[in-house]
Amino acid sequence: MSPQEILSAAKPSVPLISLGTVYRVISGLLEGRQIAAVPVPGEPDRYELQSRAAHHHHHFHCNGCRRVFDVPGCGLKIETQLPAGFAVSRHEVMLYGTCRACAEPT
Repeated sequence: MSPQEILSAAKPSVPLISLGTVYRVISGLLEGRQIAAVPVPGEPDRYELQSRAAHHHHHFHCNGCRRVFDVPGCGLKIETQLPAGFAVSRHEVMLYGTCRACAEPT
């Protein structure tokens, strides 16, 4: 979720919550390693529970609603494409397109 999505989700329960408060809570949760940042090029980071981040997966960014979705697992065999002597320590993949809700005609 983005900070703005977190704010919108929290407003019904905590009407006076501010975006500054959301960022302070995010900072504390990051320090406590309870959540992990999901970098989105050109946009604010999104955040997911550390328990999800611990399992290797990728993300799908919808060009319509701008939401980011988990893509479970990894089918990449990147090691077979590396030059001799190269070793991968980690990788991140962000897929871009349209989610089901945005693709459905209205």
